Amino acid sequence: MGSLTLLLCYAGALVGASLAGGALPRLFAMTHTRTQLAMSLVSGLMLGIAFFHLLPHAVLALESARGLNGAMVWVMLGLVIMLLLLRMLHFHQPDYALDVSHCGHEHHDHEHHDHGHIDAGMKLPTARAGWRGVLIGLGFHAIIDGIALGAAVLAVPHGHQEGLLAFGVFLAILLHKPLDAMSITALMKSGGVSERDQRRINWAFALICPVAALTFYAWAMALGDVSTSFVAPALAFSAGAFICIALSDLLPEVQFHSHDRVKLTLVFLVGISLAYLLASSDTGHSHPVASAAVSAVE
Repeated sequence: MGSLTLLLCYAGALVGASLAGGALPRLFAMTHTRTQLAMSLVSGLMLGIAFFHLLPHAVLALESARGLNGAMVWVMLGLVIMLLLLRMLHFHQPDYALDVSHCGHEHHDHEHHDHGHIDAGMKLPTARAGWRGVLIGLGFHAIIDGIALGAAVLAVPHGHQEGLLAFGVFLAILLHKPLDAMSITALMKSGGVSERDQRRINWAFALICPVAALTFYAWAMALGDVSTSFVAPALAFSAGAFICIALSDLLPEVQFHSHDRVKLTLVFLVGISLAYLLASSDTGHSHPVASAAVSAVE
């Protein structure tokens, strides 16, 4: 399968996952525990993808030209930019949207009984931001995800079937996208936005990541051999963003929640293990990213 065909398949799957996530508040009761389990699994997977997939490929390509520090600078840049977006827009708290979607109902999920101090301390900033702020923040996140996916597809040698870098990045985004879409839709629903507008905005959000991925891919292909100077930094930048997002999901849970610690920890370790197994199966790790990107362009 060619790299463009592979990227188009990934793009279609991501659109479907995002649309499904946006429909969850209308179709399915996402309890606190279910949401936290999903977040723990995806956080572990994103951390594993960052450390076992994105970083090794980026370091291989940047090591000879700029040294190890070159890769780490891009990693730190990705982490800091994502942290600043989180701090300004408070968009990455799917559990808040879950709580909002339950507001006004006579029956509340019993699993929320020990979160009172979290609602006051952790989630009010998201309430102030509103669904528009969350949409803007997650839109920037989706663009970064798209760049990561486009760079990962370019980093896999053309026709190299065992290269799993792109699949690992795709899987992390695929599992995370429904939670992001659910956050936006639940906040729109609580804000009185019509279902018709909810679907339109959900469609627009679903297209951001695939469009960003295809745009980055087309831009790199148009640059030809010069694109090798941008693919590796994009991978390192994406690794930093993935690390920041994963920890932003995990740290509030570790610090403030006392329930289901064993269950959530096990699911988190499953996510890391899955990323490691994918990396172990990728015999293409010995190939430098620069050569891989050139092969993809050619």
